[in-house]
Amino acid sequence: MKKYINIAIASVAILSTIVVSCNDDFVERPVQYSIDAENYFNSKTDYEAALIAAYDLLHSTFINVLMGEIASDNTFAGGNGPNDVPGYQSVDDMIHSPVNAQIKQLWDWMFAGVQRANYILEFKDKTDFEGKNQIIAQARFLRAYYHFELVKWFGGIPMNGDKRFLSGDEKTVPRSSVNEVYASIEADLIYATQNLSVAAAQQGRATSGAAFALLGKAYLYQGKYTEAAATLEILITKGNYRLVSTSDLTPQQISDGLTPFGSIFEEAGENGPESVFEIQYTDVEGGRYEGLQNIEGNVAVGFAGPFGYEGPVFADGNNFNLPTPKIVSAFEAGDTRKEVTILDMATWIPANPGTKYTKQNEDTGFFNRKYIPRTRRIGAANDQKLTSPNNYRAIRYADVLLMAAEASSKSGNDVKAREYLNLVRDRAFGDENHRISESGSALYDAILAERRVELAGEGHRFFDLVRTGKAAQEIDGFVAGKNELFPIPFEEIQFSGGNWAQNPKY
Repeated sequence: MKKYINIAIASVAILSTIVVSCNDDFVERPVQYSIDAENYFNSKTDYEAALIAAYDLLHSTFINVLMGEIASDNTFAGGNGPNDVPGYQSVDDMIHSPVNAQIKQLWDWMFAGVQRANYILEFKDKTDFEGKNQIIAQARFLRAYYHFELVKWFGGIPMNGDKRFLSGDEKTVPRSSVNEVYASIEADLIYATQNLSVAAAQQGRATSGAAFALLGKAYLYQGKYTEAAATLEILITKGNYRLVSTSDLTPQQISDGLTPFGSIFEEAGENGPESVFEIQYTDVEGGRYEGLQNIEGNVAVGFAGPFGYEGPVFADGNNFNLPTPKIVSAFEAGDTRKEVTILDMATWIPANPGTKYTKQNEDTGFFNRKYIPRTRRIGAANDQKLTSPNNYRAIRYADVLLMAAEASSKSGNDVKAREYLNLVRDRAFGDENHRISESGSALYDAILAERRVELAGEGHRFFDLVRTGKAAQEIDGFVAGKNELFPIPFEEIQFSGGNWAQNPKY
């Protein structure tokens, strides 16, 4: 994907008159470009450019990751003050309403991704050429990815088949049910598993492995445990993925004390053997598009850095997404993931004389070490505090193993569940002395606890709590029957003329 970033802005111009940039709302806004199918989709190049535009919206999912952590019990919103980005602050306190700029952005950007994928699918039969099934399969994977994000956050959403939404559709096309959205996701991903290549032509492209992983995840979120276990088993037994191990480290990394788990989140660990699907970011000037402060970098990383930081390894940021003492204490003694996940200033500063930072709102002394700025970004052309080239590891193989363990446990296969759980734990502790031997409900609870520490800081915690029915007991202020979903933005309800009902209790 990184090699395509510089032409992403050009491909935006070929989109429909409804969604022409990732800042555009779901419904019609003033037209900037108007190129219809009468003079487009006449060549393979046209389809490829449209596909790049559909990939482009993956960059906007930084907000999904950031807000997914803030909404959970893993992190506080933080920021420079209690009113810094009010949308994040209200989500943190579970007092968010339909009037929330960040929730609105998430809705807009994910629907823009759906629109871009649907533009390809609407005209998929217009021109034939060799390799078109790969483009269609990637478009369907991307649509499923954006739909999955939308259904997680908002529940049932409007869908329009393989067509773009046009002006007026918001008043006539109803919200589909959650089951209908998942049925569409499943159909798209089954097609993708059957048609995508095993290996990506370029880094960041969807593969059949990514499709199997996302399909298994969609099944898991619906409680279809047998289907989830079977789907993820295909990926585990036939895929080309594995956990990063000591053998993957260079002598210098070993000398520096880097652990296999720690190497995943450094530059050298991007697109490694554990990466099933990874969103590519860059700080190279030229790959800009509207809506995300004119950057192609990972905004969440800059947001999460320590404010006014001076010292080695890391760079300063804006103090958001601060780990809570609760997540810090969730790690067992000897777990090598803790120091990779949590930057603890109480130990880091004494070990690195001259290091300092400025404490800000809700300071805990802890930062999300996986996704805070590294010094490698210094000198980049874009705003130093708002962008970073750190890729987002959207689906890691460890996540796949833990999802398979959970699905196996819920399907009654404790042997398989323990096997996959302990593969992750062996890597975490560097030995086989911390294996789990429990069965039944105790094993299931151990798998969920493992998901928390393995994936902390990666945006999954809130949804894990919601889908397992544990959110109300773990998240302060969470109201059962309400906060499982986020509100449909006020503007969208208004534009629909009452066609779309608001989510309960908002």
